Order: sequence, then structure tokens, then C-alpha cells
Amino acid sequence: RGVSLSRVIHMKILIIEDEALLADSLRTLLGRAGFEVEVVSDGDSGAEYALTGICDLLLLDVMAPRLDGFSLARRVRAERVTTPILMLTARADVRDRIEGLNAGADYYLTKPFDNRELLACINALLRRQGSQIYVLSYGNTSLDLSGCTLSAESSVRLSSREFDVMRLLMQAAGRSVRKGTLLTRVWGFDSGAGDNNVEVYIGFLRKKLRAIGSNLSIEVIRLMGYHLEVRGD
Repeated sequence: RGVSLSRVIHMKILIIEDEALLADSLRTLLGRAGFEVEVVSDGDSGAEYALTGICDLLLLDVMAPRLDGFSLARRVRAERVTTPILMLTARADVRDRIEGLNAGADYYLTKPFDNRELLACINALLRRQGSQIYVLSYGNTSLDLSGCTLSAESSVRLSSREFDVMRLLMQAAGRSVRKGTLLTRVWGFDSGAGDNNVEVYIGFLRKKLRAIGSNLSIEVIRLMGYHLEVRGD
């Protein structure tokens, strides 16, 4: 059964759009549809965010400043990030659509577009992802993205912030995630949160991992950040 828009709680869409009015309109539309939405206004920032793997879909403007949509898509695909990419553009020429698809986009929607068509495109792209989009697994542990549940020998429900931190760590699959990245992605650019906030939630997650019989541990390397290790490997 396909993904429906009523089931996209905790699914994140990254919008890369420098036109402020359009970006705000898209944020409102997708927020009402149940998505968590992040907006950046340039391609460089968008690529950095996309490469964390935390997003379920990228919605990007071909003419984004600093790094255009075609280049961004190529960079993301070169790093083997498989997140669906939906390109938005006023350029309707067939050659542009071909370039976008060859760069790694999954769909190419021209402006102006009907909001219903946009939502239908998003729904179709997420449906192609299948059930994998709802569960992340590492070691003997899985994270249910629709229910915020962390499971191993037993299960525990995570708070919203615990979930977001754990999701970043699970998606990194053993690679280090810097403390600054966690602060930005989980608390936001202008939240005023500091290193102590990250350390507190890492502590919460370590306790919950032990409580459910997980074979994962959250390790830290100075100047590199936090990563997951499978005990016994």
C-alpha cells in the first residue's frame, strides 16, 4: 500500500528556494499536509543539509543561488544519497528537463504549478520508496519513523528531540555527526540551544538503548562528533 499524505508525520522535506514568498507558501502547504519542513535559500546550504540524509524528499529550485539545482543533484547522487529529488523551475524547455533528470532528479515540475499536482508528485515519489521509508535499522536496533519507537529486545517511545537526534545518528550508519550539526538540525539555527542540550539528549538515548537491550552504543570522538558503534564488532 502506498504512502498517503495523512501518514507523513515525522517525514521531512527540505525546500531549497531563494524566492521568499514561494518558499513560505510551500512551507505552509506542506506543513498543513503533515510534513516537517526545512527551508534554505541557496544551493550550498541545501547540499550540506541533503548530505546528512535526514530528509525524505528534496524540493529544489533549478536556479538556486551559489549552487544550481543541477549541480546540487549531481553532488547528492555522487555521494550515493538516494533521497527523492523534485525539481521546480520556470524553465520548461525539454533540454532543461532532460538535464535535470540526467543530473539525478526523480521528477521535474514547471512553474507555475497547481498545489494539487505538487502534492500528487510528492505522494508518488514517496510511494516509490515503499515501506523502507518508515524504519531505519542498525545493529539489532530499529527506529520506527512513523511511531517514534526505538526497538531491540524490547521497545521504547522517544520524545520528539530524542527521535530527531537518534534519526540523524541512525542515518549516518556509523559515520560521525558533529555536535554543531545536531544543534542545527534538531534545535534550529536560531534556537539559542548549546552543546549542553546535545549532551543531555545523548545521555537520555544511551539510557534508553541500554534499557531495550540494544547492541548499539553512542560514542564520541573529540572534534569529530558522535557516532553509533555495534558492540562486539
